[in-house]
Amino acid sequence: MRAFQIQDVKSFMSHLLLSHTFDRFLVPEASITTFNTFLIDGHIQKDYYSFDEADKEERDAQIYSRWEQLRPFCLSLIKGKKTPLGMKIVFQLSPENLEKILRSNHLSLSANDINGLFLNLKYDGKQLLATTGTSLGIFTMDKTLEQIWDGLVASFLKKHQIPFT
Repeated sequence: MRAFQIQDVKSFMSHLLLSHTFDRFLVPEASITTFNTFLIDGHIQKDYYSFDEADKEERDAQIYSRWEQLRPFCLSLIKGKKTPLGMKIVFQLSPENLEKILRSNHLSLSANDINGLFLNLKYDGKQLLATTGTSLGIFTMDKTLEQIWDGLVASFLKKHQIPFT
């Protein structure tokens, strides 16, 4: 686990809400506090969709909504002259990107051993903290995956020119 203190909150919020930077992440849960606290359960309600939609196969395999689906709603909650009082977003790496990490790093773990790789965002009205998390379904003393994930998140932030300490 590694915590990244985001130095330029305004720039980060632009990446988060106005660009595609985080769109491929899954969102298990989120909360935004403005004049009310809005809670988002990212679980996809599959019964909402009709059976003839083209992306049915991908959606059936997907448990959570992607940020690209939720971003417009979250933006509408935050948009305005006042900043939110607080915000918490839990991002999860998609299964296809998890598979890429396992393959490219030749790790002995399988995707079934991993509950998720997470990036937790917490904004308290002033400061923004991004914290990595790794959840395994098995016990292991090996921290290689956690270290790789921490490094990948740092690289992701640098690639998108998001300053942090």
